[in-house]
Amino acid sequence: MSLPRRNLGLLGALAVLVAVVVGGILLFRQLEWYAPRIEVHLERATVGRRAFAVKVGDRGTGLSHVSINLVSAGASRPIHSQTFSDTVHSVDIPVQLDPGKYRLTDGPGVLSVTAVDRSYWRFFSGNETTLDKVITLDFRPPTVEITGHDRYVTHGGTGFVTYNASSDTERTGIRVGRYFFPAYKGQFADGARYLAFFSHPYDLPVSERAMVVAEDYAGNKWESPLAYNVQPLRYRSVRVPVSDDFIRRKIVPLVGEAGGAGGGPREQFVKVNRDLRRVNEDTIRKACQDSAPRKLWDGRFAQLANSSVQANFADRRSYYYRDEKIDEARHLGYDLAVTRRYPVGASNSGAVVFAGPLGIYGNTVIIDHGFGLCSLYSHLSSVAATTGQMVKKGTKIGRTGETGLAVGDHLHYGVYIHGVAVLPLEWWDAKWIRDNVAGKLKRPAAREESAATTNRTRGDA
Repeated sequence: MSLPRRNLGLLGALAVLVAVVVGGILLFRQLEWYAPRIEVHLERATVGRRAFAVKVGDRGTGLSHVSINLVSAGASRPIHSQTFSDTVHSVDIPVQLDPGKYRLTDGPGVLSVTAVDRSYWRFFSGNETTLDKVITLDFRPPTVEITGHDRYVTHGGTGFVTYNASSDTERTGIRVGRYFFPAYKGQFADGARYLAFFSHPYDLPVSERAMVVAEDYAGNKWESPLAYNVQPLRYRSVRVPVSDDFIRRKIVPLVGEAGGAGGGPREQFVKVNRDLRRVNEDTIRKACQDSAPRKLWDGRFAQLANSSVQANFADRRSYYYRDEKIDEARHLGYDLAVTRRYPVGASNSGAVVFAGPLGIYGNTVIIDHGFGLCSLYSHLSSVAATTGQMVKKGTKIGRTGETGLAVGDHLHYGVYIHGVAVLPLEWWDAKWIRDNVAGKLKRPAAREESAATTNRTRGDA
């Protein structure tokens, strides 16, 4: 049955009306007049090699095109250009100015960012926003002048350097391989003078060279080799048997902290000795990195009274279970033994930055001595110090014990520079401190070249 012609006409008119309304709505949406938003994330007006972000957004039809230009020295240089085929409402653009690539020189400039949306406004040209930001281009790195450094540094030991850096320096220190040791200023009357303790770490080759690094806010870097001779130190290799009884008494209680209890004795040992050790060492590193920017210690550091060394610094330990090698690790300190539950005093004055259980290290106290220098006391049977407490040399902080992975009652003693374990023996040596540290602190302007001692100590596994 067909509809009357009059009804067909009404339906056609209604369809046309619906199409017109829908088309009008879509056209109205495309005719939105909300301009794009532009943000340039710069904390300062000085711009160099450091990357920064430009954020562009549009709440309407979306972005059509974004361009970034830099006007300097009378010329406009295109830095970034991007056209969007799909609907994009927000984009973050990383910008890093390469003076060679863009032929830029120091001086004033204008960073010009333009964004256009997909609106039909302005006769289908879209809404447009332009942000001009006045900046200062700076591609000159800071300057550094060494005023005092060590002629010799023991492999795994501590080095000390003082130097002047230009006033535009924001971050500076000593980089040795993957390690970075920050420098401090404010110790000397000359406000431009820095000091830094560093290490030629035990796990880097002797051939690795230290670099003095200085960086300004704009991201310009100055690097230069720090001249010293590395005195090699022979580290022992020690075979350590692992018994089922040791796994039952020492490993199993720590497996939960290592992330799980699955697997057999070998797997459980590796999980604790490797994974939990890594977590614990990261805790030590973080505790030592937030160090006081001043000297808290005085004179040489004291060895535990009447103690004998039972294990050496940086021993290479290979662990064997039923005559099969299952893991290895470095022993990052000295094991000191006296008698059971022997009182442990702070080796020097400082601030307690950690006090409590620490996985494989057992009950532990860490003392910050300033300038990134820390001492560590582990396997304690009891802890008599609290985090934040200021202690003097000899202040009782606990008693020796066999918590953590300790076999037998003893103290594990370690020294760290910004979380990197170093040879403790040097810090027990009054002459070494006098020649390599105290002299530079008292006479910072002198160009001193002091030799570090290469004494070794005894010990066993």
